[in-house]
Amino acid sequence: MSDLGVLVYPLCTAALAVVVLLLDVLRAPSAAGSATHGRRLGWFVAAALAGLFAATFFYAPSGVAAHGVYEAGAWSLALQRLFFAAGALGALGALDDVADRTPHRAGEYWMLFVSSLTGMVLLPGARDLVLLVVAFELMGVPLYVMAAFAKTDAAAGEPRGQASEAGLKFYLVGATSTAITLFGLALLTGMAGTTRLDALAAAPMTPLSAAGMLMVLGGMGYKLGVAPFHMWVPDTYQGAATPFVAFLSVAPKAAGVAALTQLFLFGLGPARAQWSGPLAMLALLSMVVGNVLALPQTDLRRLLGYSGIAQMGYLLVGLGTGEAFGAGTVLFFLTAYVFTNLGAFLVLHVAAKAGGGHGFDALAGLSKRSPALAGALLAFLLSLAGIPFAVGFWAKLYVFLAAWRAGNVALVAAGITVAVLGLFYYLRMLHAAYMVDGDLPRPKPGLAAGLAIAVCVVAVLGLGIWPEPLTASALRAAGSLLAQR
Repeated sequence: MSDLGVLVYPLCTAALAVVVLLLDVLRAPSAAGSATHGRRLGWFVAAALAGLFAATFFYAPSGVAAHGVYEAGAWSLALQRLFFAAGALGALGALDDVADRTPHRAGEYWMLFVSSLTGMVLLPGARDLVLLVVAFELMGVPLYVMAAFAKTDAAAGEPRGQASEAGLKFYLVGATSTAITLFGLALLTGMAGTTRLDALAAAPMTPLSAAGMLMVLGGMGYKLGVAPFHMWVPDTYQGAATPFVAFLSVAPKAAGVAALTQLFLFGLGPARAQWSGPLAMLALLSMVVGNVLALPQTDLRRLLGYSGIAQMGYLLVGLGTGEAFGAGTVLFFLTAYVFTNLGAFLVLHVAAKAGGGHGFDALAGLSKRSPALAGALLAFLLSLAGIPFAVGFWAKLYVFLAAWRAGNVALVAAGITVAVLGLFYYLRMLHAAYMVDGDLPRPKPGLAAGLAIAVCVVAVLGLGIWPEPLTASALRAAGSLLAQR
């Protein structure tokens, strides 16, 4: 019974997936294949995840379960809270699109969606390599299916087959990264003689251990989409349904960073000298490649994909410090990124539905056609660019401050320099929205998508004006994780 209390949030999420499946299977015959049924399921999932998010403020489990392979505490709770928020917002954003494009398979989509979230919610508490891998794959496998979900139901203006290509590339890269990660973990396990994370640090550092760490870093790099393992990101973002991409671009990335943090800071923290250099190289490459390749893009989904590669580079700057303060800034950055990037993709989706495709033409005259949407886009892009006083400004400031305190001055200087490039492509989007005339119809977000965008705007601006509560919470969570080591 004590294990059930510790595992309450992963168990609740798994139970939600079963309930969604049953609601779809037991639906009335008249509701089969109807958009109304799909919308009701979407609203139910969003409401349930919002309820779990609210519950995390009233019940905070702590302790170990399953013979110590899972541990609940401030770190796992902070990330679970983030996953529930991202899940609720992602469900709201995709609700209408799933119901309209795939009404016959809406129940399957939401069951896969919640199943992936179950893996994410389980992952932050994993203290054993086996559970870490199982949770990671439970998160990843449903995402492969969801990326190709609309393979025969292309929206207006989109060629059929793009979703199939997106799903195939995502699957092949995911399978490759899993194989590389597992091989690296096998080497680490062989050298340590155990799969327990807290025992990895006590194992002697051998050439095989170093090779295992590099392979794990490379495999996780594929999952995060950092350079030079980034090739799947723009293609998948362009081919999959945009509301799904809004969720894909944030929640799985946060889960991947959580896995990296637990493995390298919690498990291999004393061996920082062996992995900090390669991690810094990945951070630098991601910042440079993401910002430079985003400049010539004409498809806004690809542009935001390369922007996400650069954002992951900034995040790795903080992770590479190997300290509790750096881990806390990473958690703050993840929270800021979830609300900012998810909101930006949802605005792009709503604008694209009004015509103009997914190029800059879709944003032409947006400030006149829909001042509210244009204002939301302005907030999100200012946050992504790191302009005061959106939350993204504090996120970049804190990770650079953590790296500066750790002595990584050259990496900080390089990061600030290439971050200037981001201003150009973000300003191109704002130029199209505010300074280019367009004769497209007025974009009309549905109630669910509009609510998700509004929540993201409030979070981006509210946390930008008053970041202190989130900062303190993130630092406490990171400190609790490293104190368990």
